[in-house]
Amino acid sequence: MTAELLTGLKGRLETVTLVPSSGGRFEVTVDGQLVYSKLETGRFPEDGEVLRRIRAHLGEPDAS
Repeated sequence: MTAELLTGLKGRLETVTLVPSSGGRFEVTVDGQLVYSKLETGRFPEDGEVLRRIRAHLGEPDAS
């Protein structure tokens, strides 16, 4: 997923931070806003799903 984000958001992504947690969490935030939560969806994201959600948050068109 990291490679997908770095490639898909080249020039727009300054940093990626992984924060370990417990309790089945897998959450992705952008500029402090939650864009994906495994706790809310009950599943891990599908391929490309996090990238699409980040692009939508940034107001970019879906390039898939």
